[in-house]
Amino acid sequence: MLKCFDTSYRDKIKRLLNVMLPIIGTQMAIIGMNFFDASMSGQAGDIDLAGAAIGGNIWMPVQTCVSGILMAAMPLVANLLGANEREKISTVVRHGLLLALAFSVLVLAAGVAFLPHFLQGMGLEPAVYNVALWYMVGIGIGVIPFFLITPLRSLIDTLGYTHLTMKIYMLALPVNALLNYVLIFGKLGMPRLGGIGAGVATGITFWLLLFLYAFIVTRLEPFKQFAVLGIVKPQSGWLKDYLRLGVPMGVSIFMETSIFGVVALFVAKFGTEVIAAHQAALNFSSLIYMFPLSFSLALTIVVGVEYGAKNYEGARDYTKLGLELSLAIALVYIALELIFRQYIALIYTSNAEVIELVKHFLIYAIMWQAGDAVAAPIQGILRGYKDVKATFWAGMLAYWGICLPLGLLLDYKFNQGAFAYWRSLDLGVLSSAVILSLRLVSLQKRLK
Repeated sequence: MLKCFDTSYRDKIKRLLNVMLPIIGTQMAIIGMNFFDASMSGQAGDIDLAGAAIGGNIWMPVQTCVSGILMAAMPLVANLLGANEREKISTVVRHGLLLALAFSVLVLAAGVAFLPHFLQGMGLEPAVYNVALWYMVGIGIGVIPFFLITPLRSLIDTLGYTHLTMKIYMLALPVNALLNYVLIFGKLGMPRLGGIGAGVATGITFWLLLFLYAFIVTRLEPFKQFAVLGIVKPQSGWLKDYLRLGVPMGVSIFMETSIFGVVALFVAKFGTEVIAAHQAALNFSSLIYMFPLSFSLALTIVVGVEYGAKNYEGARDYTKLGLELSLAIALVYIALELIFRQYIALIYTSNAEVIELVKHFLIYAIMWQAGDAVAAPIQGILRGYKDVKATFWAGMLAYWGICLPLGLLLDYKFNQGAFAYWRSLDLGVLSSAVILSLRLVSLQKRLK
């Protein structure tokens, strides 16, 4: 169980790493599933990779937005732990599950009503359209369990048991890989579904994850004592608190992730090979993003507990430590990417033209990864402080006020092609890092 008031800097390092390292393992498993989707779809063919890429780019902003809203359970539970108000934790999680069900219904209804028309409006090749549509249908199998998982994971992680979440996802990873292999390539008597099989495999895996989480919270201590799967009568006060934190969190994450989906839509006009290269480089960058994201989630927990206990000095110590470690690790993976770009591209495709495009896109990806190494941890820190408006406005300005207009200008005015959008993404992420850094400095001065 997490405790506040660690007595030395060494204790804080140990506490942060105990929380963060299992989160990195979890993120490796999650990104590993996306990696198997992209790499196996790519080996099935460029059309399969492109179709799965389009479907994935549509699903990504939707799932991250809703998950971001539901993740409000994390700072809420962390603050309750710090304030020693454990009896309220069950109510928070139950309201999160209630909201998860409501959002699941809305997402599924919107998909049925609008997805085919949306894809038709993109002007895709018929084969790519077919893969993208049915990939999304496969994902739809697991929409309900995916959203229900988020409040349950928030409870387990915030109580300090991030190693359990890691074990859950590590168990699901080989199952997902096997399902991908069987469904994409038509093994064990199953039909060959290509990129569509990646979506179906992911949807089935979400159900497995939900069953594992439900087992833990109902059978194991200390989670069993909270009885979070019981029926809850909606209370307007708790719903308002949840949404007051969750909506800015979800919308800010949506603005960041959706920009990649919007960019994919503009990149689609440059042809199947460019789409495939774009997705390959983006997928590998998502793999690397597990490091700053893990720092973000861990810092939300440890800073949130300290802030709930009004131990502001401890919160500042965790902030400094988290940012230092994030930057140090970023230097390592950026150097490795520069050296091994050729081999990274070969993971996704054997097409020589696509390989060269991937290598170029990775150069730009490295630039925004440097910005993410600062921006993502600060987002987690600010959430621990229950300051979610700053991340909202930073995302709005950086991605939609700077990034998208610049990308369109470089494309349509200066004819820089697909690279226009990658250059604008670099500037957007770096702008976000600067804005969030300034906000954090201001907040910490106020809390001295």
